[in-house]
Amino acid sequence: MTVVLYDYARSSAAYRVRIALNLCGIAYEKRPVNLLTQEHKSADNLARNPQGLVPTLMIDGLRLVQSVAIIEYLDETRGAGFLPSDAAGRARVRALAYAVAMEIAPVCNLSVRNRAAEISGGRLTAGDWSRPVIEGGLAALEAMLADGPAGAFAHGDRPGLADIVLLPQVHNARRASIDVGQWPRIAGIADAMEELPAVAAAHPDGGVT
Repeated sequence: MTVVLYDYARSSAAYRVRIALNLCGIAYEKRPVNLLTQEHKSADNLARNPQGLVPTLMIDGLRLVQSVAIIEYLDETRGAGFLPSDAAGRARVRALAYAVAMEIAPVCNLSVRNRAAEISGGRLTAGDWSRPVIEGGLAALEAMLADGPAGAFAHGDRPGLADIVLLPQVHNARRASIDVGQWPRIAGIADAMEELPAVAAAHPDGGVT
C-alpha cells in the first residue's frame, strides 16, 4: 500500500514528517496542499484533517495527523530510535521537542503571523511578530540543551525527535534573517542534521515560498 503524505513544502510540521519518513527509509508519495491559496481549508483537506492543517499521513491503513504524534508512531512501529530507551531520556527529548513544537511554532505559523499583522493595522509585519518569539524560544532551548549528554545531536550521537523538530525551526529562523550562530549548540545540531542525506532530501527548497 502506497504511503501518502499531504504536504506543504514550507510547513515546519510537514518538514518534520518528511525528515522522519526519510530517516526511517520509508518511500512515500507527496500530495501538496497549498497554504497560500487556502487549499488547507478546502472540503477535501478538512475531510482528512478536521483542523484544516498539514501534514496528514496515510500509512498502515491509518490516517495520521499532528506531526509529533506521527513521528512517535513511526518510532514505535519502525524501531526508528527517535526516543531514548530510558524514561528520563524520553522526558528530556520530549521537553526539547515540545519547546519548539508547542511554544515557538504555533505562535509563528502562517495564519497567526498574518492575523497579527492584520490586527495591528500595519504597525507590525509578520516578521515583526515572529522574530522575538523565535529568538526568545531558541535562547531558552539553547540553555535546555546544555543540561544533557554530549554528542552531535540533542541527546547523544543519534538524531531523534528533538532534532527532527528543531531543524525546521532553524530553517525558519534563517529565513527571518536571525543569526542562529549565536546559539552554538543549536547551530551545531542543525549542521549535523543537514549533513545527513536523508535529512537533506526533506529540505523545502523547490517548494512554494
